[in-house]
Amino acid sequence: MYAVIQTGGKQYRVQQGDVIFVEKLDCQAGDSVSFDKVLLVSSEEGTKIGTPVVAGAKVEGKAVKQVRGRKIVVYKYKAKKNERKKQGHRQPYTQVEITAINA
Repeated sequence: MYAVIQTGGKQYRVQQGDVIFVEKLDCQAGDSVSFDKVLLVSSEEGTKIGTPVVAGAKVEGKAVKQVRGRKIVVYKYKAKKNERKKQGHRQPYTQVEITAINA
């Protein structure tokens, strides 16, 4: 059984036991997390496709920890103007373990 959920403007295909990194959620490590925007649920009985979400479907998870992604370098410059700007950025993520898919 698997489901497609939407969170943080992105879509994820998840199964029970999966560990995924989603855009930072407002929770602490060990808290339970619920995803209500379930776009698709596939099981032995068949596939349910939502319009746009599957009614009554919910994916439960547990926040494992808050992490930050790899550093990217943002470098801007204007040619012949001696104008340069260098910045670094690390995107915050929440590591979530999927515990149950309720459809």
